[in-house]
Amino acid sequence: MSRASRSAVLSVLALAAALAVPAAGPAPARAVVHHAGDEAAVLGEYHARAHARLRQAAKGTQSYPQSKRTAGLAALEKSQREANARFDAARFGRFAQFFPSPDFGVHVALLPTGKVLLFSFERVEADPTKETGPTNTVGRTNAGRAWLWDPDAGTGARAFKNVPPPVVLMPDGTYSPRPAPFFCAGHSYLPNGMVGVFGGNVGGKGGSGAKLSFVFDPWTEKWFRNRDMAVGRWYPSVVTGADGRQIIMSGQSERGTGTPTPVVERFPALGHRVPWRPYDIPAGVPAERLRAQAPFRNDYPHLFSLRDGMIYGLGRDADQQWLFDPVRDVRSDLPRRPADFRGYGSAVPLPAGFRGPDSVLVLGGDPRDPHTYRLSGGRWTTEEPRAFGRTQDGTLILPDGTLLTVNGALDTRDYGHGPFNPKADLKYRQIEVRDARGHWRLGPAQRLPRGYHSNALILPDGRMMVTGDELQQIANDPDIRDGMDGSIELYEPAYLHRGARPALDRVPAGDLRYDAAFQVSSSTAKDVERAVLLAPTTVTHSVNTSQRHLDLRLTGVRGDRIGLRTPPAAADAPPGHYMLFLLDAKGVPSTAKWIKLGAR
Repeated sequence: MSRASRSAVLSVLALAAALAVPAAGPAPARAVVHHAGDEAAVLGEYHARAHARLRQAAKGTQSYPQSKRTAGLAALEKSQREANARFDAARFGRFAQFFPSPDFGVHVALLPTGKVLLFSFERVEADPTKETGPTNTVGRTNAGRAWLWDPDAGTGARAFKNVPPPVVLMPDGTYSPRPAPFFCAGHSYLPNGMVGVFGGNVGGKGGSGAKLSFVFDPWTEKWFRNRDMAVGRWYPSVVTGADGRQIIMSGQSERGTGTPTPVVERFPALGHRVPWRPYDIPAGVPAERLRAQAPFRNDYPHLFSLRDGMIYGLGRDADQQWLFDPVRDVRSDLPRRPADFRGYGSAVPLPAGFRGPDSVLVLGGDPRDPHTYRLSGGRWTTEEPRAFGRTQDGTLILPDGTLLTVNGALDTRDYGHGPFNPKADLKYRQIEVRDARGHWRLGPAQRLPRGYHSNALILPDGRMMVTGDELQQIANDPDIRDGMDGSIELYEPAYLHRGARPALDRVPAGDLRYDAAFQVSSSTAKDVERAVLLAPTTVTHSVNTSQRHLDLRLTGVRGDRIGLRTPPAAADAPPGHYMLFLLDAKGVPSTAKWIKLGAR
């Protein structure tokens, strides 16, 4: 080995040590050739891939130099500071922290351990004016990656842990081993807190569906593979029903883009037990093909399990709105939505007090239409509009029951100045909040514009985590060579700036049955006005099927003990883990603690 080669090896090792977290996934195809011989033998596969990524980053700086990225981020920070100077934190909240992440965050999930799972793909391009992902790539560079972020560990590199997906052989003609390319999959929670992930990208054909089926176990922090699905799915949707089983619909098939599958599947298949306990790890478990079909013309439909126990499938096309009965295995029609075609935009099951949701609000997806549309009681109504139309947005339910929209763009990878142009209109960076009366108002601006592949979720401490959009993250990377490809921003809602928070000191450790009394302890019990459950979020491509907000009945206060009652039935709140918040008269929430519904 030459002196120059040894020097390069030492540089890679130094980089890995500085990050203190392992890098995941394969290197781009052109770089694999370079490390196939001596380099891989000396460094090992992991460090050789890290070296290859450095070479690819160096190529990206030739067409899109680091100075441009640094200047872009500085300009965004300045415009954010200037725009937000007029917003009072007690009324509008504030964006508080911005820090690097080792993953793009195309998919995110809050786990019942309090950690956040992020997963996406290894980039094949460091120039944000080009396609960065391996959608149309065949072979080992079409690969996935995954990380855990522990908010309790802070915001540095040591707060992240690499949790790579299993190595697989994909049916793409090369059968090259690589970390599973499960990006652009669908996902939801199982009752034991695990995340079921279905589908992915085989590569080529404009994006072709994989039959992959995995669960991520938050307790062991490992992935487990299950039997392949009946069909390939790229951009499918998944929702958890009242029985704890997951319903999987849509997605482009293995034949490629333009071939969405009508096949509906259920996981686990009947005859296989639903995972209820942490040690119930599905591995090698099959899904089951249902009789009813879901012939959505476009992928990633919004799916919701509402309090009648039915699955509502709200397609992007106005005439494809369907009701699925998962017990009888039949599909029926819902009325046509008033709005025309909707691209990727958010939809939310609206809070309904002590019962589960019985209506859905459809928001973004059309930059020309700011109106919101509500499906309730089998009919659509046009609701108050937001300030402007946006696509690629995310709308979250906050602990106090208000809604908050974050992220957005004009169109896919278009922020108002044409496709693959990182320049963005400031308006797409502003959040928008809907109060209890259904009125919207604009709020402060986030640091980065985030459109396609952007995501957000509510943390147990009540803050909102914002991430995603690989184009913007690469275009504004403070150091494109350091392996921290992504970024995370934290927003503090207004309720965190309205005084002291209630205390939630203890909750029951065991599973809770439905319609059952239980107690929690609080040193500020006399100040508590409400207790609410907020389901954790797992989201991608503006599709969030897991959100849910329920009030709990307060049955009495004695000293530091607060009596509460769980939701009436599993259709109101599907079995699984929920964040329990206590709120005072001003709507200020406690830090949440986890409870689990659905004792068996």
